[in-house]
Amino acid sequence: MMKATSKLVLALAWGAVALSAGFVSSTPAYAQDKPKVSSKVAKPLKAAQDAMSAQKYDEALAKLKEVQGIDGKSPYDEHLVNEMLGFVYVRTKQFPEAAKALEAGLNSGFLEESEVPNRVNALAQVNYQTKNYDKAIEYGNRAIKSGNADDDMYTLVAQAYYIKEDYKGSAKFVEDYTTSLQKAGKQPKEQTLQLLMSSCVKLDDSNCTTEALESLVSYYPKTEYWQNLLYSLFQQEGQTDKTLLHVYRLASEVDVLKRPDDYTEFAQLAIEAGSPGEAQTILEKGLEKNVFTDARSLDKNKRLLESAKKEAATDLAGLDKIAQDAAASQTGSKDVSIGLAYLGYKQYDKAAEAIERGLAKGGVQSEAEARLLLGIAQLGAGKKDQAQQAFKAVKGDPKLERLANLWSLHARQA
Repeated sequence: MMKATSKLVLALAWGAVALSAGFVSSTPAYAQDKPKVSSKVAKPLKAAQDAMSAQKYDEALAKLKEVQGIDGKSPYDEHLVNEMLGFVYVRTKQFPEAAKALEAGLNSGFLEESEVPNRVNALAQVNYQTKNYDKAIEYGNRAIKSGNADDDMYTLVAQAYYIKEDYKGSAKFVEDYTTSLQKAGKQPKEQTLQLLMSSCVKLDDSNCTTEALESLVSYYPKTEYWQNLLYSLFQQEGQTDKTLLHVYRLASEVDVLKRPDDYTEFAQLAIEAGSPGEAQTILEKGLEKNVFTDARSLDKNKRLLESAKKEAATDLAGLDKIAQDAAASQTGSKDVSIGLAYLGYKQYDKAAEAIERGLAKGGVQSEAEARLLLGIAQLGAGKKDQAQQAFKAVKGDPKLERLANLWSLHARQA
């Protein structure tokens, strides 16, 4: 979490205080239409100013409190006292008192218009420092609305929402902010996207969490983000064996499969889908990585691998002949199935050719899935541009569309 420092608050507050102090030392030199210090407070205010310049803050504070006790002060006198108190309190790290004095100076009507943006920023930060998060949010949003906020101010407001446990507020704020950055062609900070993800987790909102992870993967494609994202998709409601198999394919592609059961389930789903070559590949990968650590799991997956090898050998021997028969078919379903088989054996060009032929004929069981498989095959063949076009054409199934977008993202990062 970002900490607002006294040094930064001091810098923001100093401009207004220095200007106000100038009124004390040289009142007669100012134009007639400028406000003037009352004669009854001019001397102690000047003494306070001198003490501030000498960094004798206890002495300055005593003089300012003396002025506060004088009756009949003008509103402008009150303004100067608050401005100088704000400076002294910031310098002595009495931030709650500083916030009160600086806010009074802002609302007095005497603060120079050019100093208002600095003051609003200072108040956002000093209130954050004092854990008055509602006020920090109020002034932070005011700075943003006026166009005088930098990235740190956005971070401050987002964290203020989060720390006060308004997770809905922090998620909404960060979503709006990141959307505005994306529209402007700018990259959100990793910390900002992490805050969004954490807010979504606190809200127990799986869709929000997944979307936040997708943003993290988009801009910061770290293994941990890919792993968290894809494992969140494993847990999504409504996953079918087909869509789950596609999640496994992408997880394997970006190399984030870690659990032994993932390799086993991936292989079983691939066999059931008619892709024994794919099952063989993933089980061999698991054994090479030593993911099956206990004897029972190791034995089970070795037996599954032997079964996949036998089925793959039989399948591969007659695959080209079956592909010829499929090519003669009136509809494209068999071609797509053949394409999936070729894909499992990493014969990407043949896979792409068969799937394209099937799509051209029409009558495929799921056009969205066929186009996703086509993109995967083309990517494997090194044809990134064609793969991107295929991924973009995946329509009609929200889960497959999301996976296609992630494959497209991976293709750009590869």
